[in-house]
Amino acid sequence: MSIFEIIATVLIVLSTWLIVATVISVWRAPDALTRVNLLGPIVGLAVPLLTVAKFIADTGVHGFDPGALIKVILVCFGVWIVASVGSFYMGRAIYGVTVTDVKHARRREEQESAANDKAAEKAQEKGAQQ
Repeated sequence: MSIFEIIATVLIVLSTWLIVATVISVWRAPDALTRVNLLGPIVGLAVPLLTVAKFIADTGVHGFDPGALIKVILVCFGVWIVASVGSFYMGRAIYGVTVTDVKHARRREEQESAANDKAAEKAQEKGAQQ
C-alpha cells in the first residue's frame, strides 16, 4: 500500500466512525429538533472527509489534478452551504412541533401512572386515619 492509500483509508475509517456515531446519537435523540441538530458531524465532517479521501486516492493513482482539487473544494463548500441553509429551514419547521418517541411516551405514561398510584394510596391512608 502506498502512503496515499493509507491516508485515504484512515480518512474513510474516520468518516465511517463519525457516521456510525451520529446515527446512534440520532436514534437515541428525544425529539425531532435534536435529531436535526445532530446531523452536523455527517454533513460537516464525514462527507468532506470522504471527498478528500477520494481525491487523495485518485492522486496516488493518476497524479495530481488541479481540476479534481477544485471539484473537491467546491463539493466541500457546497455541502457546508446547502447543509447550513437546510438545517436552518428544518429547524424553523420543526421548532415547537412535538414528536414523541413511542418508548419515551410509554416510559412517561408508566411514570405518571406510578405517581398517580402513589397519590391514591396516600389519599386512602389519610382517609383511613380520619
